Formats: sequence, C-alpha cells, structure tokens
Amino acid sequence: MAERLADHTTFHLGGPAARYAVAHDDRTLIDLVTAADAAGEPVLVLGGGSNLLIGDDGFDGLVVRVATQGLWVEEESCCAGANVTVAAGESWDWFVQEAITREWRGLESLSGIPGQVGAVPIQNVGAYGTEVGHYIVRVRTWDRRERAQKTFFPAECGFGYRTSRFKEEPGRWIILDVAFQFLLGDLLPAVRYQQLADRLGVAVGEPARARQVRQAVLELRAGKGMLVDPSDHDTWGAGSFFTNPVLPEELATRLPAAAPRYPAGPGLVKSSAAWLIEHAGFGKGWHLPRYADGEAPATLSTKHTLALTNRGSASTADVLELARAIRDGVREAYGVTLVPEPNLVNCSLDDVRV
Repeated sequence: MAERLADHTTFHLGGPAARYAVAHDDRTLIDLVTAADAAGEPVLVLGGGSNLLIGDDGFDGLVVRVATQGLWVEEESCCAGANVTVAAGESWDWFVQEAITREWRGLESLSGIPGQVGAVPIQNVGAYGTEVGHYIVRVRTWDRRERAQKTFFPAECGFGYRTSRFKEEPGRWIILDVAFQFLLGDLLPAVRYQQLADRLGVAVGEPARARQVRQAVLELRAGKGMLVDPSDHDTWGAGSFFTNPVLPEELATRLPAAAPRYPAGPGLVKSSAAWLIEHAGFGKGWHLPRYADGEAPATLSTKHTLALTNRGSASTADVLELARAIRDGVREAYGVTLVPEPNLVNCSLDDVRV
C-alpha cells in the first residue's frame, strides 16, 4: 500500500509516494538516494515535513525520510565554549532544549520551531532577532551531482535572509549533520527583538535568562498558532507561508507610511508580509468569498495573518488557491509580489508543477 505523504507533513496534505523508505543512518540514506539517482528515479528527502506543501498527486518517485540520530560534543570548557555536531534527523526543538539544559547559549529565540536539524541551514531559520547561521560552523552534506561528501564552512554556506546555497541549489545537497559553536552560560547578553522584550518585561538590549527566553518564545508562538498541535487547525500549516519581502528602496518608498521598514543592505529595505497581507484586506481567518464562514477548507489562521491553514478537509489545491488570492491581492494593493516560504513539491502557485 502506498505511503500517504499527508501523514508526514504539518499541513496534513500530500498524495501518495510511489516508493517510501526510512534511513536511520547516513550510509542507508546515501545508498538509497544514489541508487535512485542512478536509475533516474525522482527523489524527495523528507525531514519533519514542517516547511513543505506536497501536491495532491503525491510524489512519483522515492521519498526517503531522514531518521538519523546523534549528538557529539567535541569540546566544552569555560574558555572555548562548546562545539557540538548534531545528526540531521534529530528534532530541532529537542536540540534547542538540550542546548539550554547544557547552557550552550544562543538558540533560545529559536525555540518551538518544528522540523529537524538538517532543515535549519537550508532556510537559515530565524526568529525574534536570531538566525541559526550565526551559530553554525560546519555543514556536512552528500553532493548528489558529484556523488561525494562535501563539508561547508560558514563563508561557503551563502547564508542570507531565509536562504542559503543549499536552498539556491534545491535537491543537490543532502545534509548529513550540522556543527554548531556556542559560548557557555545561561544569560542572553541582549534581547534584540521588541516583541520578545515586551513579553519578558525588559528593554531591547537588556539581558535575560535562557529558560525565560525559551518560555516567552513558546508563549508567543502558541499565541500565533505557530506551535504544532494536532488538535488545533490553526497549526495545520507550515508556519509563515510567505517570506517578508526585501525591496529596492524606491519600491519601499511607495508603501504606506505605516508599513514596517527595516534596513536590509545597501539600497534594500525589508517590510512585513503579515502587515501587507492584513492591510490589503486579508484579516485573520480570511477565506475565499464563495465559502460561508466555517465551511472553507483552507483559511488564514485565526491567530496570525501570515499562516495559511488546512481546516481539516482541505486539499493542496485549496491551499494554493487561497495563497494565489492573497499573493495577487497584495500585489494589486502594493505592487509587491510575496514569495512562498515552504518548499512546494509537485505543485506551484503559478499552476506549473515543479
């Protein structure tokens, strides 16, 4: 019986896999992928399924779920800090909790993000003023093109806002493990994000304890429906569906005066996708007008305008139709074309399968 991919994604969407396997070690993962590549069989490497939207037709090839485990502490002292390598298949939030327990400082603001360790370098995952790329010192991969292992150091990873070289060359690199470097201690020197500072009751730039930061972040994420909960349809999605747009300064000047603006490099300005969506007329819980309230299979989250959600009966086509309506409405209102953050597999916002 074909494996239903909807059972492996936080959207609870996706058709069947033509072939499905689980890799508990690097050798099995590499051998499965290499054999499929040699046979010309399409391959989808599946982690936690939290940043993924799979088409209703599923995947006509090999889907291999990464289930590798392991955490290796290479060095830990009061002077040098900690150098830690983590297998790609480990839970990201488990690792964040482990880092806090061991007083490896830096990942507190990335608490509650679903998925696996191997996925975080691809998106250069970030939240509440922190990006994971700041702490990564090595990424070990399998290069499907060269059929060889390749290790990348930070300058080679191409980390940027929600991107990396691994995202820019989709499918080529299979991440095997990720190495991090941390300073030791449980005191975050400076809270860098206003919303988090407000939750903690401190000013931006003031310190806070790691456990307190984690708890505050979890509370903030829960309030936005960004903590995975099978009983809450506001979490049946992929978190933020659109990335915050990075715009040329000239285009940013055309936005309403109240639109958020943040420096993003020479000649560039980052704005807020959530703000643009809401002010273009798409509020929390918005759905396509042809549906009555409570009947739409896919809606914006009732807690956060940046999350598209499956209300329990949606198809991938329903989510894509909702996403197109929102993308097109924001473009018509502000001239900004929002870009989806999740990896779209065998589906597309432009009606062209990828």
